[in-house]
Amino acid sequence: MKFFSLNQNSPIVDFKQALLAGLAPDGGLYFPESFPQFSSSEISDLKNNSLPEAGFKVLCKWLEGEMEFSEIKEIVNEALNFPIPLRKVGNFFILELFHGPTMAFKDIAARSLALLMSRVLQKENKKAVILVATSGDTGGAVTHGFANVPNIKVVVLYPKGKVSKLQEEQLTRVSENVFSIEVDGVFDDCQALVKKAFVDSEFKNLNLSSANSISVGRLIPQIIYYVYAYAQMPVDTMEFVVPCGNFGNVCAGIFARKMGLPFNKFLVVNNENDSVYKYYQTGTFQAQSTVQTLSTAMDIGNPSNFARILKVFDNNHAAFKELIKVVKVSDLETIAAIKKVYAEHNYLLDPHTAVAWVAAENEKNDFTKIITSTASPVKFADSIKKYAGIEVDDSQVIAELAKNPKRKIEIKNNYVELKSTLLSLPI
Repeated sequence: MKFFSLNQNSPIVDFKQALLAGLAPDGGLYFPESFPQFSSSEISDLKNNSLPEAGFKVLCKWLEGEMEFSEIKEIVNEALNFPIPLRKVGNFFILELFHGPTMAFKDIAARSLALLMSRVLQKENKKAVILVATSGDTGGAVTHGFANVPNIKVVVLYPKGKVSKLQEEQLTRVSENVFSIEVDGVFDDCQALVKKAFVDSEFKNLNLSSANSISVGRLIPQIIYYVYAYAQMPVDTMEFVVPCGNFGNVCAGIFARKMGLPFNKFLVVNNENDSVYKYYQTGTFQAQSTVQTLSTAMDIGNPSNFARILKVFDNNHAAFKELIKVVKVSDLETIAAIKKVYAEHNYLLDPHTAVAWVAAENEKNDFTKIITSTASPVKFADSIKKYAGIEVDDSQVIAELAKNPKRKIEIKNNYVELKSTLLSLPI
């Protein structure tokens, strides 16, 4: 499988090269030259596959000729060793993607990425530094997934005061190969700093790589849970309802459809950070400043993966709208949904899943709706109690994390300061 840079000024690379590089040398995102295909018989054979079986079939399509199938099987069996229940709640199916070790959907891809990278690096006798920005959940999943992985150090940037208490504990109480940096800014600032570092020639010797969904090594494993959801569904007409931040989640779903999965629609949900909603309405995309909301992982005004989605549709706004509908949901609607679903179904939504629930309720069509539930409500215990008045016990999880020493570095939103910090670390 070959990949090219969306900035069109870098060499074409194979999967392993794209995996280790993260971003292309010209700062662009890697995009596949073509999409591997599931035949109609292969799609039929997916029905009732286990999660590792679905993962194996997806990764084999992308890695054929670059990694032994026996290695891929070992990776998916180790990475995907937790359940992804598909629950019927009211009129909707909820795909619970939060049963991994850090209680967020990003565990699925981060664990797969860590094992893929570790295999490749050890074979080539190389080391790498993972540099990643997080709005909350990515960082926790990456720091856990890469903890104590040989040949890899991790540097994670997160915005000061913009992550939950539990998220910060997961970011800062980890193994000694992980360095957490708190940036006095918002997620988009963290992401911009990371992108600058990737094109800084002084860091070439560090062999920087990414674990954000800007990396194809993170994005492609996310296809797995869409394929797995299809395998479990009792019907073939389905619309995925996806709360979006950096747009890696829905991008993976669109990639799954490009591989042949018969998904009917994607209902994409913004909170007040609605740059993609405005694109849907007008046909013009413009990045915007970040607004803080209850669904913090969605507080992104310039989502990186949107460039990949535009490429899928060749920047054709009409083609985009045929497959994707974009709506926006407010904090007030989010809080009301958490209360309502808990009262009516005894089921507790985290704020991001609540955003998706509101969108699903407002969407009137005949497609069976699958909400991608991206995080456990335990991760947002404080805000759920404060705004919805519902107690969520996170004490046991925090107590377990507190057994590890807290380690973090604080910097201003300044690239010179980040650069000097990176150069001073034992990486």
